[in-house]
Amino acid sequence: MNTNKIDALGQKLAETAMTLLVRLYPEVRQASNAQVDAAVAAMRAKSRSVIDELIDDAKEAPWVAHIAFQTAALTLAHEGIKTLKAGCK
Repeated sequence: MNTNKIDALGQKLAETAMTLLVRLYPEVRQASNAQVDAAVAAMRAKSRSVIDELIDDAKEAPWVAHIAFQTAALTLAHEGIKTLKAGCK
């Protein structure tokens, strides 16, 4: 297994998920450092299952790998948004 490719995939997925988090939930800009840290921790906790799903989907249907990647990034961003919304109540 080429760990460089997996590391690059993880980096790109994290970057995309954070970008989506900020674009879909602009209120993150007013969140405290602790709230952002909690959101990132929730995203990190979900990442293992999301990456496993992404790899499985890409193996089964390589022609949808791009869509699987977008779905994975959106799933992680959603996890962060849920955490931020819960922390703001």
